[in-house]
Amino acid sequence: MKTILTAILLFCSLTLTAQNAMEISRKYLNATEVGDMEMISTINIYDAKGAVRTRQISTASRKFADCSKMMIRFLAPADVKGTALLVYDYEDQDDSQWIYMPALRKVRRIVSTEKGKNFMGSEFTNADMSRPNQQDFDYQLLGEATQEGRKCWKIKATGRTDVIKQQNGFSSTISYIDQQTFLCYRIEYFDRSDKLLRIQNITEYAKQANGKYFAYRMTMQNVQNNRKSEMIVDKFLSGSKITESTFSPAMLDKL
Repeated sequence: MKTILTAILLFCSLTLTAQNAMEISRKYLNATEVGDMEMISTINIYDAKGAVRTRQISTASRKFADCSKMMIRFLAPADVKGTALLVYDYEDQDDSQWIYMPALRKVRRIVSTEKGKNFMGSEFTNADMSRPNQQDFDYQLLGEATQEGRKCWKIKATGRTDVIKQQNGFSSTISYIDQQTFLCYRIEYFDRSDKLLRIQNITEYAKQANGKYFAYRMTMQNVQNNRKSEMIVDKFLSGSKITESTFSPAMLDKL
């Protein structure tokens, strides 16, 4: 009887821990869900020797019903100007993505197996352009750690299937989430062999008028190839009046 009771208590404890870990992750997503917005950003892409390439992009995002739609356009330099990415980020199903490459003069849908690939030569991926679907992951509370001088929870999220891991380009992540604000300051990505692949540092959060937080700087370090990319927000506008018809694959080739 004692053995059975111990097993039941252990099971309940593990279930509660998983629920708490998922809830912490959900609160982070809620805290940073800024809603409709427009912004101009700079992406710096560093190779293993430190040489840098710079990209400037514009981003617009609006939510329509249960789908957040985002349009990313490359403004400079000339060799990538006009490239555009469209993301449909759904709450309860896989997201959809399309890309327009001026050199090909063709809009192409990004298939699920390409979402884990690098975003325009950076260490960010196509999957990083969307918010994660929580139902795709199992969550575990690993304990506590200090990050950026803040006491954080360490939350591990593991893809539930091999297909999900392949699509995202990683098997699991460990997020460092502030116990006071529920903001995430560091994410470690592990490859499908469970080796550390990338480290993302998220900084310069600013509180918006709607009470949500937005990060103005993100750095992604690939520890396996020693390359790094950083995304810096130069201008941010909360709210947008861009019509839903603009967020269409047919509009990707329109400047």
